[in-house]
Amino acid sequence: MDTSEHYLSPEEEQVLLRIARTALDQYVRNRDKIDLDHFDLTDNLREKHGAFVTLRRGGQLRGCIGYTESILPLAETVAENAVNACSRDPRFPEVAEEELDEITVEVSALTPGEVPGSPFKRVHDVSEIVIGRDGLYVTRPGQRGGILLPQVPVEQGWDVPQFLSGVCRKAGYPDRAWEQEGTELHRFSAQVFSESG
Repeated sequence: MDTSEHYLSPEEEQVLLRIARTALDQYVRNRDKIDLDHFDLTDNLREKHGAFVTLRRGGQLRGCIGYTESILPLAETVAENAVNACSRDPRFPEVAEEELDEITVEVSALTPGEVPGSPFKRVHDVSEIVIGRDGLYVTRPGQRGGILLPQVPVEQGWDVPQFLSGVCRKAGYPDRAWEQEGTELHRFSAQVFSESG
């Protein structure tokens, strides 16, 4: 991992994981929102950043939702997306209370990109893509885009061509759509950490 992508301390990572876990538990058990005033928020956690929250049960994906844009303070982004991941991921039913003890939480805190408020860096040559450092975002004019987080190709054992095909499939495009005129390909980085270490 490129250490320049790390802007959160281990202590800040733990605070964000506690925020995500508390938001998840309170929403599933009581449909309540958490009060972030109960957490020790550093300047980094108050800065606006995009982030994704991934839920896994028994090592299998159970929900993943996030914001790419830096529209909310990082702590708030994580709290909101812990709730979104357990209740609004269209691929899965809502998380039930009896599942909570089996679920692990992972946070992907996005790092700044080329344009303020966005994590994205335009890919001019696929040789720029580094497995384990970069996530990918592919988009075509007038169509929904597709995004895969940096940890996905590592977990899947993919090389760069497989990663490119995978993000195109996520968007609902043909495997090699990234090569076609009009397709925009971006990379982005994140600091990724989870309850399981």
